[in-house]
Amino acid sequence: MKKFLLLIREDITNDGNTTDESFHAGIQAMTKWVEELAESGNYLGGEPLQSEGRYVSKDFILSDGPFIESKEAISGYVFIQAENINQAVSIAQSCPEVTAGNILVEVRPIIEMEDE
Repeated sequence: MKKFLLLIREDITNDGNTTDESFHAGIQAMTKWVEELAESGNYLGGEPLQSEGRYVSKDFILSDGPFIESKEAISGYVFIQAENINQAVSIAQSCPEVTAGNILVEVRPIIEMEDE
């Protein structure tokens, strides 16, 4: 099995436009999805992320986030294992918030580093 990182991207301009009921329904659907991934053996970990953050450059310049010019932000990640990228994409497509059109998921293979 190969490892993949699913980066959860969402429109931060909609932040605050969601009803409490819709927000909690989304959380419940995501929790159920993660539980199903764990039961299948594909789930390795994951967490939601706060919108606060910093960008760091080679000059050690820090910029506060979220950024006014940015519409989309990474709001969380899910670490999975799958047979190949096609299966990882299929897993990402099964995310209830993806199927609802609320988020996008970027699927990134992890480079396995061999021990020396």
